[in-house]
Amino acid sequence: MAARRRAPAKRRARAARAPAGAQRPRRPTLAVWKFASCDGCQLTLLSCEDELLTLAGRVDIAYFLEASRGTVGGPYDVSLVEGSITTAHDAERIRQVRRASRFLVTIGACATAGGIQTLRNFQDVDEFTRAVYARPDYIKTLATSTPISAHVKVDFELQGCPINKAQLLEVLGAHLQGRAPQVRNHSVCVECKRRGTVCVMVARGTPCLGPVTHAGCGAICPAYDRGCYGCYGPMESPNTASLTGWWRHLGVPDAAIARAYRGINGHREPFRKAAEALGTPPEVPAGGGVSDDATAGDTDAR
Repeated sequence: MAARRRAPAKRRARAARAPAGAQRPRRPTLAVWKFASCDGCQLTLLSCEDELLTLAGRVDIAYFLEASRGTVGGPYDVSLVEGSITTAHDAERIRQVRRASRFLVTIGACATAGGIQTLRNFQDVDEFTRAVYARPDYIKTLATSTPISAHVKVDFELQGCPINKAQLLEVLGAHLQGRAPQVRNHSVCVECKRRGTVCVMVARGTPCLGPVTHAGCGAICPAYDRGCYGCYGPMESPNTASLTGWWRHLGVPDAAIARAYRGINGHREPFRKAAEALGTPPEVPAGGGVSDDATAGDTDAR
């Protein structure tokens, strides 16, 4: 008969300290939900790679259809919500998610600002459906696309299109440690200075939303001699009136300026009000009045 192998010394010591019948401490449960969106922010979570293994060791991922078909019923300690509300069904579903979640975080431009879908908020939705679908009568959608906060209480909003990986890990880590997330809300201009990028608006006259846009992307577009598109939404207390004046000084028509504010984060209040302050200027062709290099406000050119 083979001799029975003894457990390692560390395991025997842990077993000696643990009281009989003791159970593993319950880990927080995490759920990830999708509404109208492209899934890019959920992919950011999967792209955490090495950090994801550590995270999976600290929480029980109970609901995440992008990653697994297996699900565990709620309630959930933390819910990450991607996407905007565009249908009556989604409006009811987000209320169910809210009731099942102790801490609800919206991630990405769609969830925090309505996303690119808010372009419909300023147009005729019926006209769109007639142009796109052979049977528009089958389409059941709301007249507007709205952020999650327009429907339920949100505990924290993480901006970006897509969100920044480091900022997401900070939000999740802060919750596990029982503290408030520390996500810096300065402008993209600070990121340009940190990476040594020459200001495209001052040096080249390229319209740029960087002075009023929340940091997080690493100032990618200015680094490639393009103006910022405002993917991370408005920074804290943005001076949009001053930026509008600068764009006018560069010769950008009011319609192009309004279109820039009404892009990915068009429903966000500072950008929405900045566009409303321009009135209802006549539409201009794509790139109209703006040079080829100055397409920050020309979403059609992307």
